[in-house]
Amino acid sequence: MAKKVLLLHGWGGSDFPHWQSWLAGELAKGYGCVNFLRFDDVDTPRLKRWSEQTLEALQDFKPDVVICHSLANTLWFHLCHTENLIPVEHLYLVAPPSLTCSIEELGEFFPVTVPQQLFANNTTLITSTNDPYMTSKEADSLEKALNIRHEILQNAGHINADSGYGKWEWMLREIRSL
Repeated sequence: MAKKVLLLHGWGGSDFPHWQSWLAGELAKGYGCVNFLRFDDVDTPRLKRWSEQTLEALQDFKPDVVICHSLANTLWFHLCHTENLIPVEHLYLVAPPSLTCSIEELGEFFPVTVPQQLFANNTTLITSTNDPYMTSKEADSLEKALNIRHEILQNAGHINADSGYGKWEWMLREIRSL
């Protein structure tokens, strides 16, 4: 049986040519079950609204896999602190920003602390050696604090379309192998 995959984007969305939109299309082409949630305020994110929309998607869609990109990782951490989530089988934390990010427009999301429970049976952190929003040192500290699998991409920037991640074959193979 195919896994149900929920994709959660970051600030500004993950429209084409971002890898999340590509992945949603590839999974759907193979009759996969995917929910590419689009928050209704992508350019002016609000923690309360994003939390409500995510909780609704989790309850209605009941995903097996959740893939967070950028600010969605911070959102997931907040949910882990405040909600008793039903655990998912697999959680992917892709290019999270620093836990102390100081971008003014995102102020209500930060700072955030590392949650004690991620509400996932298997979690993979995926970071880049030159992400402008999280240093390699911060990524290593996050991996240690969470005690999870860590994939480190060399010079992949923020792992988005701007850094060449429109197609991401590795992620597609990873999800299909579950």
